[in-house]
Amino acid sequence: MLVRSYPPLLRHRRYHLLPFRIQRVQHSGTMQPENSAIMIIAGEASGDLHGAHLVRAMRDLDPGLQFYGVGGDRMEAAGVQLIARSSQMAVMGAVEVLPRLGFILQVRRGLKKSLKQSGPSLLILIDYPGFNLPLARFAHENGIKVFYYISPKVWAWRKKRIYALEQYVDRMALILPFEEAIYKAVKLDARFVGNPLLDTVKRSLDRGEALRKFGLREGVTTVALLPGSRKGEVTRLLPPMLQMAAMLKKRIPAVQFVLPLAETLPHGLVEGLVKSQEGEVAITRENGYDAVGLADVAVVASGTATLETALLGVPMVIVYRLSALSYWIGRAVVQVDHIGLVNLIAGRGIVPELIQGEATPERMADEAYHILTDRSRTEEIQKGLAEVRDLLGETGASQRAAQMAYEMIKVPRG
Repeated sequence: MLVRSYPPLLRHRRYHLLPFRIQRVQHSGTMQPENSAIMIIAGEASGDLHGAHLVRAMRDLDPGLQFYGVGGDRMEAAGVQLIARSSQMAVMGAVEVLPRLGFILQVRRGLKKSLKQSGPSLLILIDYPGFNLPLARFAHENGIKVFYYISPKVWAWRKKRIYALEQYVDRMALILPFEEAIYKAVKLDARFVGNPLLDTVKRSLDRGEALRKFGLREGVTTVALLPGSRKGEVTRLLPPMLQMAAMLKKRIPAVQFVLPLAETLPHGLVEGLVKSQEGEVAITRENGYDAVGLADVAVVASGTATLETALLGVPMVIVYRLSALSYWIGRAVVQVDHIGLVNLIAGRGIVPELIQGEATPERMADEAYHILTDRSRTEEIQKGLAEVRDLLGETGASQRAAQMAYEMIKVPRG
């Protein structure tokens, strides 16, 4: 079977756009879609993780499927031919996006051109709504079916986007349990499939092995620092986290710190910031879940990492900082009582949240110290984290989402 070839995108003066070509594929005797190429877009590290598992699950259903689009190392390892990397596009905040806006818009123009010229059998979009919703509309207008995996946060801000999703998206897989009721208000096939983190968040080393691997000591209070997966987050959050570590060391002399490094971050950036502060901080890029799982408490940037930490049963303090202007804009449009996924899923404040001006080294140290020294507080948090785990449903989310998407390839749009 000959699958169409796709034109490479142009090079940008600052960022490299990767040329690609869909190859000729030999299929078995099973019936295949007329065009087995699928465009998939994940603009952030968590989307790259979930996208990789989705791609593998879809290829389990049909090994002849081919994927191309935007993602990271995990999606590339799963066989996705990348046009641009999500690490070049992941930006948090209305102001912070401006330096990369030209590149981001260029990528989207190239994707639209490919959609129009090549007509893949399906467009899969993963979260990242500011970039992905215009693509959904363009694909819909050009007769290409759209599968959205991981809903935009319509329950938090820009709630009218739900009507754009209803109009331009054919099917959606949801990973947060409370979202299904929200989509019942519109005519969109949106189903809760469970959360894919249930399949991936696992410790692979026993405690002794993990301590040796990270150079940590047994019998010492351990604090995990998770400053985020974007450079902007890390430069805003890691310095106060390190100052917090120094303060905590004065209160608890027998304390050590571990920092699992997101794959999207250069080691030198984090190492340079850590060296500028006094303290015992072990940096690791491997076995991140084992590193967090060792911790007695974690200080975590708001995002997917809060849910990963919860699934490991580790009490945490959630922190969140933007530029002053981005935060002011966000305050005007966001309408939720909590920002951390753990608290949002639970519907109450299980773990403390320190937002913007509250995310100071002093407040971080106070909250972490309270958890470390108050056994009843720790037990209360761990009980809440177990409730969150139960609310996330069963394992196998990627497989259920893959089945939803694969059905769309074989069934013509009505």
